[in-house]
Amino acid sequence: MARKTGRLFTIGYEQTPPKAVLDELQNAGVKLLVDVRAVVSSRRPGFSKNQLAAALDERGISYIHMKGLGTPKEGRLAARSGDMKTLERIYAKHLKTPQAKEDLDELSSLVMKAGPVCLLCYERDHAHCHRKWVAEIIEDRDGVKIENLLPPQL
Repeated sequence: MARKTGRLFTIGYEQTPPKAVLDELQNAGVKLLVDVRAVVSSRRPGFSKNQLAAALDERGISYIHMKGLGTPKEGRLAARSGDMKTLERIYAKHLKTPQAKEDLDELSSLVMKAGPVCLLCYERDHAHCHRKWVAEIIEDRDGVKIENLLPPQL
């Protein structure tokens, strides 16, 4: 029997209105949004956990938060200062924690069953975000294709 291949998208909402993010997800055929932010509140209207989950639900997209895949505070501070090497070191260490390993296993299972799945975080450019490393782990583990979505900016 041929193995099912999941699809994995990533998206960041920096400088993007909520409707543009939702449209992009819907147009890509995303069925499940996995929020990989450590903190699910946002100063940006429409991107806090409950508002986002409700807006996704209206479009038939499920939502889950995987806190274990969020970046620890010191990693977020490094990212804000543009220190990607420090962020990568901190996040690599974080991925060895039991919670992160458990969430990676769950994500892997969801990508293969619930797809297409999309990882959400703040940074617009996936190359400057921890979601890139999460996606690459799932890509290596499950052979999924990664596509980074770029909704129109404000």
